[in-house]
Amino acid sequence: MSVALRQVKANGVELNVALAGEGPAVLLLHGFPHTWQLWTHVLDGLAGRYRVIAPDLRGCGASARTAGGYDAGTLAADAEALLDALGETSAAVVGIDAGTPPAFLLAMRRPDLVRRLVVMESLVGRLPGAEEFLAHSAPWWFGFHSAPGLAESVLTGHEDRYIEWFLDAGTLGQGVDPAVRDAFVHAYTGTEALRCAFSYYRALPESSRQIQEAVRTARLTVPTMAIGAHPVGSALEQQLRPVTDHLSGHVIENCGHIIPLHRPDRLLALLEPFLAPAGSTGSRGQLQHHGRRQ
Repeated sequence: MSVALRQVKANGVELNVALAGEGPAVLLLHGFPHTWQLWTHVLDGLAGRYRVIAPDLRGCGASARTAGGYDAGTLAADAEALLDALGETSAAVVGIDAGTPPAFLLAMRRPDLVRRLVVMESLVGRLPGAEEFLAHSAPWWFGFHSAPGLAESVLTGHEDRYIEWFLDAGTLGQGVDPAVRDAFVHAYTGTEALRCAFSYYRALPESSRQIQEAVRTARLTVPTMAIGAHPVGSALEQQLRPVTDHLSGHVIENCGHIIPLHRPDRLLALLEPFLAPAGSTGSRGQLQHHGRRQ
């Protein structure tokens, strides 16, 4: 598989974008603490049939570090502008972790642009359905990252150990390939890199407000698949079901939060039929299953 890296200006921001394959566009949006290399083990499987577009989100990796714009609405606008800059008028959009809320808002705002939506291991704002998951409050790092200036002042100089903790926890102790680990650590080393990363958490109240406003006035009409693992499980599906017209849900067993690196084969087994062109038996059949465990 050949991956080309390009700098693309989108929504006024220079984004580093990995491109592979040809065909209908598939846009992949990563989370924390990731870069486009989160998708390393699924690129081959997708690029044989699709044009895969995997950016570093604003402030992450080799993309521009901006002062603001880390709310889901602005990130959705980044994604929309990126597709436009690359000449794409339709795309399947796949988001995980922090990439899920902007993927959701993009599909809500532009159902004409997003032909399929896949969201993984995240919550969408404060929509009902995640009460059981949140029964013991949000994960500890949400509060730590949200306090302006605190986490980066504490962690600068110790980034490798901190990032490794998330990589180990997100693969149930298995860890990730050394080259990918090194890329992630490099991407999040330095006070400014950390500030940008934690700005996603500091923007969560605004992102939640945007999501609430979106579902107040519209429904998600795009065919959607919610995929959970450990720890989110089916909470995302439960949030989406009341506001989504066509939803399938899956939980991948014995899989950590970083699904594309921990269980890429199982992820591809779900993505391939769901992303298949409209009219194929795979794409129609996928929408008939709810809450299957893989």
